[in-house]
Amino acid sequence: MHIKSVFNRTILPSGLRIVTESVPGARSVALGVWVTVGSRDEMPEASGVSHFIEHMIFKGTERRTAFDIAKAFDRMGGFSNAFTSRETTCFHARVLDIHIDTITDLLSDIVLNSRFDEVEVERERQVILQEISMVEDTPDDHVHELFNSFIWGDNPLGRSILGTRETVSMVDSAFLKSFVSQAYVASRVVVAASGNVQHDPFVERISKLFEPLPSAEAKLPDRTTPVAMSGTMFHQRECEQVHMLMGYRGMSVVDETRYAATLLNVILGGSMSSRLFQEIREKRGLAYSVYSFLTSYQDSGVMGMYAGVAPESASTVAALMQAEFEKMAREPVPEAELDAARDQVKGAILLGSEGMDSRMSRLAKNEINLGYQISYEEVEERFDAVTPDEIMQVAATCMESRPAMVTLGPLPDKEAARCEALVSG
Repeated sequence: MHIKSVFNRTILPSGLRIVTESVPGARSVALGVWVTVGSRDEMPEASGVSHFIEHMIFKGTERRTAFDIAKAFDRMGGFSNAFTSRETTCFHARVLDIHIDTITDLLSDIVLNSRFDEVEVERERQVILQEISMVEDTPDDHVHELFNSFIWGDNPLGRSILGTRETVSMVDSAFLKSFVSQAYVASRVVVAASGNVQHDPFVERISKLFEPLPSAEAKLPDRTTPVAMSGTMFHQRECEQVHMLMGYRGMSVVDETRYAATLLNVILGGSMSSRLFQEIREKRGLAYSVYSFLTSYQDSGVMGMYAGVAPESASTVAALMQAEFEKMAREPVPEAELDAARDQVKGAILLGSEGMDSRMSRLAKNEINLGYQISYEEVEERFDAVTPDEIMQVAATCMESRPAMVTLGPLPDKEAARCEALVSG
């Protein structure tokens, strides 16, 4: 049985959007300030600036020092964080409902009035450079960065959210302030809240707090729809395993086939009972970590598969991954397997619905990507309506072009040649 929450939406004259979900019985409020600016909105020389801003937001405003901000969050006994993606930057927190005035004041202050002090910028630069090094030292993370760069080519989607050492080293206080003034405009901001929140008083308060946001258009490059590349790229590196990714052009976050694509991903490699896990790990013992993934953006996406394998097994595993994907496009999924995937997806959604953070995130993403809210009941109905033929069609659509394959590790020449032949068909 679903909690009967109430959704409300207000668009201010400035263009700022406010969405709330009032949840009966909740004692907490999850609040997020979402800026629809991410790494794909950056010029090449500014790569990583959105992520840099995310780090700097908590480092002091005209009214609060970095320590004051940390103390204020701690005093409320809640949770706060921020993240940057390729399409959004989000600053969020969850607190008891008695602290809603305090948290709205605090989040609005750090988003609107951060000082970007040069000393703090230099200190945080070193932190981000270490973050870049950490990813590069983690092959199963780094291979995803290499894969994105390969499949999306020169499109901004192919750049790392963190930026590069060169671009991060060029950032200074003036650059950060300039980017914020051009990108953080009212039409690019969504304020979302879920829990014990009353819409009208919340709108009144947010309107006042965010009044300084400019209503002008953001001065950012236009987003261009990327073309997914195919082929192979092998990165030699001394490590114990070869980390390999194979992927196809996938579905956007607004594509009508997204429900079928989600179920395809679960069946293919989204669980311990999935086809890839059972075939490659359980039956053959060729990998410890093997899975599939679906990454969706507003205008594109990737349906991909990953495995970490022994160097001499790379081409065998690549052939198994491709065979399993081709099977999805050729043979209908048995109803029992499809029902199990539906149960898994719906269970995860419903478990997430018990947390205000998850509800707030869903609220904001629906507003940003769709412009409206979808009830949990409708989501269940959409998954229940997916047929085996629709899953076959999604897989077939992905396979209309050849896949992209990227490896990282000590790949033998013989294995590289076999992988090349497999991908080129």
